Amino acid sequence: MEDGRKCWAFSSSQYVQAAVKNVEEWLTKNGDRRLPKKANAPFKSGYRPEIDVSNELVGAEASYYQSLIGVLRWIVELGRIDITLEVSLMSSFLAMPREGHLDTLFHMFGYLKKFHNAEMVFDPSQPNIDTSAFPEQDWTYSTMTSEEMKEILPPNMPTPRGRGFVIRCFVDADHAGDEITRRSRTGFIVFINNAPVYWYSKRQGSVESSTYQAEFTAMKEAAEYLRSLRYRLRMMGIPVEGPAYIFGDNKSVLANTTNPGSTLKKKCAAIAYNLIREGCARKEWTTAWISTHDNIADLLTKPMTSGEKRNGFVRKVLAHIFRSGQRELMYAATQNNFRSIAGGYRAADPCGRNAVPAGGTSAISGEPNLQKKKRCVLAPLANVKECIEY
Repeated sequence: MEDGRKCWAFSSSQYVQAAVKNVEEWLTKNGDRRLPKKANAPFKSGYRPEIDVSNELVGAEASYYQSLIGVLRWIVELGRIDITLEVSLMSSFLAMPREGHLDTLFHMFGYLKKFHNAEMVFDPSQPNIDTSAFPEQDWTYSTMTSEEMKEILPPNMPTPRGRGFVIRCFVDADHAGDEITRRSRTGFIVFINNAPVYWYSKRQGSVESSTYQAEFTAMKEAAEYLRSLRYRLRMMGIPVEGPAYIFGDNKSVLANTTNPGSTLKKKCAAIAYNLIREGCARKEWTTAWISTHDNIADLLTKPMTSGEKRNGFVRKVLAHIFRSGQRELMYAATQNNFRSIAGGYRAADPCGRNAVPAGGTSAISGEPNLQKKKRCVLAPLANVKECIEY
């Protein structure tokens, strides 16, 4: 870690690179094609797979599409949270894939090739929770009895040992996001302390007529997972102390879940409404509002193009992911800054060191031979200069 602490980390880079190599070999054998180089996000801007009307795939290409989906789903299981939504969307067309769908998968592999160096860090430090955002409520005057306000514990759970932890959950819904069926999508991500442990993106089972209902359904699905997670942790002898903290960006939903005196005005949301309120009363979880610009679950509900918002979300769950693209960025910047000196060329080093000897280039990559075996890397979107050994 940056502060010197050591913790476990997990990387899928080796598997991703092997998968990309296999795809490139298939493309070479079938039409001498290549993966796109400018894939800065899993989807092209504005692409919606459900309205793709290109020709249907048949035979070997349809089978290959299905096998690629299997590879991508395993990559998601290995920690690539940044493509969870896109893989879920493309998995809906296994029965009848189209040429446009296959091209989109190739675009996704182009993205993985460019940003393969991702690492999921299991940070054990506890997050700083602003408890003022989660005021404790008096549920004694609600319709629930004192017994109903007690969390149900496993009767045969072992004696808990060890230290406690903090569970956080970021949840979001994309109301009527599917342009054909108008079903909404649920997305949430769960952290234990500062380590991501579960991520979920799935189309909801029914059409919801309002954002309120879609957000309540999403929070219900997240709460059901949190309840099962707390049960499993207790059965493993791990102490589960205090409620889980759920963050959402719909104020109407949060007002109805945290206020003991609120009344249900939408009967269609009754099941989700009562389940969430029951959990709040039992102190299984508590909810608070978070701005949509800070809600990581947006990454799991809405396809986003490359930009500050998406890249910021990805950096919160994956380390080192954009470094592979920084090298190409700074090499181009270095080339643009070359100037003629005494009949040769010397690089105007972005960090001001001018470390490139006149006319010196690498025979392998064509890049400048840096005297100190260093080159400057400009971190995108942060305007931060960083030197990386290579």
